[in-house]
Amino acid sequence: MAKWTPVHEAPEPLEGPVVATVTGGTIIWFALFLVQLPFYGWFDDHGHLWWLWTCAAGGALGLIGIWYVRGRDAAIKRAAAGTDAGPGPGAASA
Repeated sequence: MAKWTPVHEAPEPLEGPVVATVTGGTIIWFALFLVQLPFYGWFDDHGHLWWLWTCAAGGALGLIGIWYVRGRDAAIKRAAAGTDAGPGPGAASA
């Protein structure tokens, strides 16, 4: 069986408002947790308590995601600023 090889190059990844997207998703997870919190007893009685904790975990992981994408965004901006600025003052001239 022949190894599969791609016919064309993979497209560049789409860049968008990643920080805003992750922040919005985190807010939604926390909002869902808070909306379900008054019904804790009902969820517990019916065996659906995992719904509540899924929302809490989504919000907590979203906080980690916000930290990660903010650092990534800052690193991308630093790299772009360093590339546009050209060689620094310590660069040797040829």
